[in-house]
Amino acid sequence: MSSRKRWFAIAVVGAAVTAPLLYAQFKASSRRVEVYATVFDNQGHPMDGLEKNRLTVLDNGAPQPILSFESAGDDISIAILIDTTGSMNDTLPSVKNAVSKMLEQMRPGDAAAVYGFNISLVTLQDFTTDKAAARTAVLRMRAAGGTALFDAIAGVSQAIADRPGKKAIVLFADGADNSSQLKANAAIRRAVKTGVPIYAVAEGDALQEGALLKQLRSVAAQTGGVCYQARNSKEVARVFGDIQSELKHVYLFSYKPPDGMETNWRTIQLLIGGAKDYKIRGKQGYFPE
Repeated sequence: MSSRKRWFAIAVVGAAVTAPLLYAQFKASSRRVEVYATVFDNQGHPMDGLEKNRLTVLDNGAPQPILSFESAGDDISIAILIDTTGSMNDTLPSVKNAVSKMLEQMRPGDAAAVYGFNISLVTLQDFTTDKAAARTAVLRMRAAGGTALFDAIAGVSQAIADRPGKKAIVLFADGADNSSQLKANAAIRRAVKTGVPIYAVAEGDALQEGALLKQLRSVAAQTGGVCYQARNSKEVARVFGDIQSELKHVYLFSYKPPDGMETNWRTIQLLIGGAKDYKIRGKQGYFPE
């Protein structure tokens, strides 16, 4: 079997309902396609507890056997990437508090890693289920230096890519990049290839940078995450709480991509047996590369 990899973007849709944007993204190789998905009922409530036998995945209308499945209740690994540049001096205390609360709310089996970045990426705490150790790493953060945002995004995406199970990256950015060696598009491409959802939070000067906001929205959308805007310390706390809630409802499954795929646009449908009027937020489709 060839080891050459192909990368796609995905559309996941539910029943005969207008489906809003779903948190879904995958990476595909000659072996399998990985899909992150969140399912909602007709009241907008997450549908947890779905079992593998209730899911049917269609690739261009053809059913595909699901090879692996992780439910919304299964553990997740979260890489927390925080801007620690000089502009964060006033904001960092509220971010530390918000991240600490987020860590406290994680489930016992969930793992977290803590990274800080200014002109370089620093691992403050590798993946651990010890929430106290992760919170201590957050509290050690200090604000100083320039901003190598895109290098940090690419670095953390690479660091988390091979970790097994469900994964997510939570990014907090306070200002525009002024120190990265990588260009924004190159960093975004690297992040997209990992297939790990990125939840980006823009605050402070980042909200005034139209190009940066567009880039953060792009990397979030292309990886299946969400881009948030926080305008004050209360919104910072709320956003991190929203992200923690979102991460508790994510499914991950995989299937083998069809043989002899064409280069034309392909669609993926996710069907939930025994459910009506459900919604799945997702992308619009994919072009095989």
